[in-house]
Amino acid sequence: MRYYARKFAFYLVALWAALTLNFFIPRLMPGNPVDILMAKLAQRGGTVDPSARRAYELLLGTNSGESLARQYLSYLGNMVRGDLGISVSAFPAPVSRIISEALPWTLVLVGIATFLSFALGIVLGAFVGWRRGTWLDGLVPATTVLAAVPYFWLALILVALLSSAWGWFPLQGGYDVVLSPGWNADFIGSAIHYGTLPALTIVISSVGGWLLGMRNMMVSATAEDYVLTARAKGLRDSRIMIRYAARNAVLPSVAGFAISLGFVVAGSIITEQVFSYPGIGSKLLQAVQNNDYALMQGIFLVITVAVLGANLVIDLLYAVIDPRTRASG
Repeated sequence: MRYYARKFAFYLVALWAALTLNFFIPRLMPGNPVDILMAKLAQRGGTVDPSARRAYELLLGTNSGESLARQYLSYLGNMVRGDLGISVSAFPAPVSRIISEALPWTLVLVGIATFLSFALGIVLGAFVGWRRGTWLDGLVPATTVLAAVPYFWLALILVALLSSAWGWFPLQGGYDVVLSPGWNADFIGSAIHYGTLPALTIVISSVGGWLLGMRNMMVSATAEDYVLTARAKGLRDSRIMIRYAARNAVLPSVAGFAISLGFVVAGSIITEQVFSYPGIGSKLLQAVQNNDYALMQGIFLVITVAVLGANLVIDLLYAVIDPRTRASG
């Protein structure tokens, strides 16, 4: 119990530090969201009097006249209530609404693809490592070459072949625009069809790393004394491979999976740009291009919470897989 209490306390402190950095970093960046909004209004031929400008400053939280300490306390209170501010690039839409609309697309696409690549790499790596020295080892370099290929280049090749040349998958988008988003069979089927090619690109580019890492750890585990003892007891090879060798060999990969799972949100930018896929990555790029500090701050907060949450879950799972962690902790 003390192990779990220390873990929760550590991640609470890490979350507070992340919130604090998320408050100060945008305030150190050049530019003013109000000036950007005023420039957009001027481009449309509109004029804003000083009183309206002041109202925009209060709405966006700039030049409020409060001390930095009071702004910080107000910011923490807004975070507790889920108030992330107003987006400049999509004014007057709240940041929380923009994120809530874009985040499910990223979680479904990149999350499922990351989990599939991890599971496939671990299973294949365990089998190849157990059968080391056979013809299966000759397939490992091919997967590592795919992992070394630049992601956007692999994505463009798949688009050229599977979309442009053969027409199996759509070129871009997240669903057929003639459909209305909703929980119905037509829309879900369209979303799966449009998301298959981006997901396939993620799986192909990342499965090789998991396979190679698991294969090498499996080779090391098969030489350990507990595996030799299990063989001497006459246990079945399948049981030794799964219950003894693979269970211990997978531990480093589980830790690496925590990091990759936490960066599911951040890692979607290239995917969504190549395939014009709706999601949090495209919103982050939009925020950067328009100096939308409130939206950037909200997305960075979501990424931070995702990383911390994923690492906390994996830390707790790690203690279940390897009880020695609790004893030494």
